[in-house]
Amino acid sequence: MAKTVLLIEDEPNIIEAISFILSRGGFQVLSHGDGRTALDAVDRAAPDMIILDLMLPGRGGFEILRDLRAHPSTEDLPVLMLTARGQKTDREQAERLGATRFMTKPFANGDVLEQVTDLIGQA
Repeated sequence: MAKTVLLIEDEPNIIEAISFILSRGGFQVLSHGDGRTALDAVDRAAPDMIILDLMLPGRGGFEILRDLRAHPSTEDLPVLMLTARGQKTDREQAERLGATRFMTKPFANGDVLEQVTDLIGQA
């Protein structure tokens, strides 16, 4: 069975690009675009990993990451932070909160697939 990646992202072009890249790599990709209900989406999807945008409507990625790491069922779930905000302070904050990896937009298609494969293995 294909491994599942939950993409928490609100930009349709990014959702389409990552979904295409990962689906071609054999992964099942689910997406969710609202920060307020992101944790509910994680519970429903039970993904093998999450790709999490930093800036989301309703609730930011740092808050979501903090909650993920505070819950026993998601404390070890791989989380790749993907953001247009690539400042050193953002990267450091993501690391402090427990992000597994950090990647900035724009990104190379192959880099996203490589990071996902490295974190959860082949599809």
